[in-house]
Amino acid sequence: MITVTDNAVKRIKQLLEKHNCEGGLRLGVQGGGCSGMSYLFRLDPKPRATDHILTFDAVNVYVDPKSFPYLDGLTLDFTESLMESAFVWHNPNAKRSCSCGKSFAV
Repeated sequence: MITVTDNAVKRIKQLLEKHNCEGGLRLGVQGGGCSGMSYLFRLDPKPRATDHILTFDAVNVYVDPKSFPYLDGLTLDFTESLMESAFVWHNPNAKRSCSCGKSFAV
């Protein structure tokens, strides 16, 4: 199960509207980054036939079947402070991650 917090949903809605995207948010993983795997995060106009489609307050999140096991249990949050505004990944599958939080190892 993947969880998207209310703050993250609100920000995703803003991004979808800003970029005139009627689809949803694609979450995934790919090889690379300083820890071995990096997160994929982009707006996508429509899901693929094999995607897991999750819905949070009318926001669709698409996850491909190869990425899903790496993201199962993930909580995606969004935080704003004087220093930064960013999505934050809380992934229980990550054994270690880089200091920026954008890549991880399992």
